[in-house]
Amino acid sequence: MLTMKNAKEIGLLALLLTGLPLAGIWVAGHDPALYLLEFPPRTRYAEHAAFSWPVFIGLAVVITIVMLPFLIRICATNRSAICRNNNPKRFPWWGGLSIGLGLLFWSLAWMRQTWFEPFQLYSFTPQWLCYIVAINAMTRHRTGRSLLTHNTKFLLLLFPLSAAFWWFFEYLNRFVQNWWYTCGTEFAPAQYFIAATLSFSTVLPAVLSTEEWIASNPRNTAGLKYFIPIHFPKPKLAATITLLVSASGLLFIGRYPDQLFPLLWVAPLLLLMALQTIANRPSFFPEIETGDWRRIYRFCLAALICGFFWEMWNWHSLAKWIYSVPYVDRFHLFEMPILGYAGYLPFGLECAVIAQLIRNKKK
Repeated sequence: MLTMKNAKEIGLLALLLTGLPLAGIWVAGHDPALYLLEFPPRTRYAEHAAFSWPVFIGLAVVITIVMLPFLIRICATNRSAICRNNNPKRFPWWGGLSIGLGLLFWSLAWMRQTWFEPFQLYSFTPQWLCYIVAINAMTRHRTGRSLLTHNTKFLLLLFPLSAAFWWFFEYLNRFVQNWWYTCGTEFAPAQYFIAATLSFSTVLPAVLSTEEWIASNPRNTAGLKYFIPIHFPKPKLAATITLLVSASGLLFIGRYPDQLFPLLWVAPLLLLMALQTIANRPSFFPEIETGDWRRIYRFCLAALICGFFWEMWNWHSLAKWIYSVPYVDRFHLFEMPILGYAGYLPFGLECAVIAQLIRNKKK
């Protein structure tokens, strides 16, 4: 359960995430009302930098350097591993039903049927509810357990928490405007809030259910239990520097959105980890000190898998979002620039941290 100390940390994090960008806009002489009062947000007031080959190549190289050792390690370990039968269970009937309904909602979301027009803007949520049930069925098929069947209360708690969690990212996006929704004019403010909140509520349940499915097959993280240990000789100093740099970046994110937009994805994680260390509480990822990267890899991969489905189902939907990412806005997979998928990796770790805070235990 969520402790009082953790609640204070989350409250301080929320204050930093909301207050710092707004303070930076006010100091720069911009009108804060543009970021607070327009709802649904419709105005496009950020002109992003054009595509840049040096930036694109540089980021691609960095992403490759970070990810390639993990992929090589997993592939090399699996090649030498003995394939074992893990005695899968019968696939649940409700899993098959959810897959069938998911395909139905997918087709309705992409079609333009007259009779379905009043409901088409709301088709995103049932697709993801079907995904969540289906991925839990796949986990139960493999292990006999799943969040849905054996930790139902926790899974249900994730839905309202997920809605609040993603609204923070929507707020931060007002300062960088890397994505916007094409259906804002179709909704009154109350309708927009309800439709968006229902969709946002599926984010954490989807990512955590996918992470559990990945964990059900040890081959997915083979070789990562004893990999690269990382030690911080002066953790409090590193945490203080991280806190100051992240807070400064958030302060100026609205003034320099082209340069600082990656902070949208990494700042919440860096701030929360820094606050945890400064408060003398255990790290959220203590296992990396022994070189165990399995949980980190699982959450990154889970977010990336969910990100693929988010972007694919968004592609031809009526209620959709469109991206405008500075320097790298080319080579799209669906609506997302290909390098933009890297943002799902730190996002997966943020999902892991939120889950750990409310679970108060490690997997």
